[in-house]
Amino acid sequence: MEDIPLQKIAISGPTLASMIQRVSSSLADSDGLLFGHVSLITSSILSDDDTTDPATSILVANVTGFICSGAPHSFSDTLARFDSAQQAPGGTHLIGWFSGRRRSRLQPSMREFAVTASISADPMLSFPVLSAASWRFSPRVFFIFSTPPAVGQGTTIHTHEYRAYQYHPARETFEPKSVSVVNIGPGFRGHYGNFIPKSPFPLLACESSGSMVMQDDMEVETLSVLAPATNDKELDLIVEDFQISDLGRLMGTEAAAYTAGLEEMYEKMLGKINTLTRQVEKSSARVIELENLNSKLRSDVAGIKKAADA
Repeated sequence: MEDIPLQKIAISGPTLASMIQRVSSSLADSDGLLFGHVSLITSSILSDDDTTDPATSILVANVTGFICSGAPHSFSDTLARFDSAQQAPGGTHLIGWFSGRRRSRLQPSMREFAVTASISADPMLSFPVLSAASWRFSPRVFFIFSTPPAVGQGTTIHTHEYRAYQYHPARETFEPKSVSVVNIGPGFRGHYGNFIPKSPFPLLACESSGSMVMQDDMEVETLSVLAPATNDKELDLIVEDFQISDLGRLMGTEAAAYTAGLEEMYEKMLGKINTLTRQVEKSSARVIELENLNSKLRSDVAGIKKAADA
């Protein structure tokens, strides 16, 4: 079986977090199986330089799921032989396994070496590589999770370390591999492949530089200079006519006109809030004034009563 080297190992952030949580919550050392697929990703290099290579291809192992029993040696016998009865979820393949320890170094042990060799040697577990059907890959990915060997007493910070390896049967060695924690974003673009967007970009109105300068000057104004709404009924009518479904109009040809209407409504709402704030401030000041007056009257009454008793 061909020993194909991986360029990196990719795993989503939630999957990695779930694995760390499962390992850390186990009562003792634990292990589990890794599922996913291996794909040959061709990413285009966007550059104005014509001499740049048009594309590069990398072999990536994508971890999409896992199984953890919460106990050690859950899928291998005392001789480190793998139990081939383990089945992968639909649409995925067994690409390797992981081991969780406590306070140990991130280096494979002799037993982990033997288990990985047993898994990779099973021809029934090999599977084709996506975008390269002539290539076949056997489960050779291995993760180690651990906590630092020395942890201070009473610390409230829990540190979890991990490292990924690829096992090479021909050389009988583990090679450390970089782990790419991928999520939705630019770093995940290569996993989509080539595609054509079905939705066109919205038409956005262009503004001149002069209007942008005027807009910047207007943003300097504080809420104190915003004129309150002269008619509360007008604002109420605007709010009553507003529907959440209307937010879809922010995309498309009428985005500019609808945005102006929203900004007008927002400005009137700020003006009304500012007016209400000032009314609350005046009411609070009046309450404090009355409280002080009541305190003075109580003191005067107490003084008169004391003089009468004397």
